[in-house]
Amino acid sequence: MSLVGGLIIAATASGSGKTVFTLGLLRHMARSGVAVAPAKVGPDYIDPAFHAAAAGRPCLNLDPWAMRSSTLAAAVGTLAQGAEIIVCEGVMGLFDGATMNEGSTADMARITGWPVILVVDARAQGASAAAVVKGFATLRPELKLAGVVFNRTGSGRHVRILYDSCAEYVPDVPVFGFVPRHQDLCLPERHLGLVQAGEHGDLETFLNNAADLIGKAVNVKSIQRLARPWPGVAADNTAVPLPPLGQVIAVADDEAFRFSYRLVIDGWRAMGCRISLFSPLAGQAPAEDADAVYLPGGYPELYAGRLAANAAFLDGLRRAERRGAVIFGECGGYMALGGGIEDANGVRHAMAGLLPLETSFAERHLHLGYRYAALEADGPLGRAGRRFRGHEFHYARIARQDPGSPLFKCTDVEGIDHGPAGLTKGRVMGSFIHLIDGEDDG
Repeated sequence: MSLVGGLIIAATASGSGKTVFTLGLLRHMARSGVAVAPAKVGPDYIDPAFHAAAAGRPCLNLDPWAMRSSTLAAAVGTLAQGAEIIVCEGVMGLFDGATMNEGSTADMARITGWPVILVVDARAQGASAAAVVKGFATLRPELKLAGVVFNRTGSGRHVRILYDSCAEYVPDVPVFGFVPRHQDLCLPERHLGLVQAGEHGDLETFLNNAADLIGKAVNVKSIQRLARPWPGVAADNTAVPLPPLGQVIAVADDEAFRFSYRLVIDGWRAMGCRISLFSPLAGQAPAEDADAVYLPGGYPELYAGRLAANAAFLDGLRRAERRGAVIFGECGGYMALGGGIEDANGVRHAMAGLLPLETSFAERHLHLGYRYAALEADGPLGRAGRRFRGHEFHYARIARQDPGSPLFKCTDVEGIDHGPAGLTKGRVMGSFIHLIDGEDDG
């Protein structure tokens, strides 16, 4: 098997501009005829959609904490198919992850051996930026920075100071470019992160402008030549992170329910399942022949009124429940299976009523972090005690929950008990946790 080289775009911290830089780099390579496969470190649903639009190829999440080594290897193998290079955007700052030593961009670089390009926000600093680069270059001696790109640079004098200070104090770390400040190249944000790719008013113009800027300011060819293959990539690209919920799985897929991992859906397909996509916002119901329904997370709170008025969708869920289909909701999908969602203005919108649950955004409270989730009882996801790794990220709170059967028992990465999570009722189940991978094949 021909091995495809990869590289990682990291940053000193969130907000340094690595996403816009990565998007510009991906689009520049794609426009130049390079078959570039995009990837994203960590549990992110929004950036990958932008990456896919920029590169013209699907993006996959790579999670060194949540994924088994076999799943990670299969994911990279999938990315490599038909690609000439893999460009992987990191998460947060280079060394930030689930724990001090696990789940970070640096951890991903350690596992794969992919070289790291560090994006440094150069605003309001000159020679001090060299100290930042030196610190990142020496914190972990086993991790070698392949180069640096300075973002949001100012005048020519500012650029010379940055270049000269790095040449003086960190001569082993090459500088590949200086990206000037550009107010038009900013992605708008929502409470869970960036707006979705489909919501950006003129995404193609944005991506092409970013590519033009990167092409002028950065030595892209030199960065491409750095890419190195990961010998651990799997020859068999089949990964099944979650057991199939049924033979015909209806998957909600629109602006309200779009937070699903492609690797999970592809894994179900690899097991012979037929995936039937439907759009609740378009008035569509799950396929009548589906023996399972999957409602991923998303932004149902922003579309709660439309969903509540959508009898076809809600009645379709109820029919699926009556015929004995497995119905599984994660985060936003879980809320849609409850009795109702109270929006930020205190208005309640009736949902499917298949689980004894009421959720509210009237008093926002952030729930964020990786989770171990162990099944409380035998069910469609496996035997009692089977453990998964996942991620929780939402502002909803449980306004009312009748006594029921919890789906999981949860702990965080530090082993702190988060108690029971989610609900099951018959063959309907859900929780706020986005499952990423199982810890075994049980």
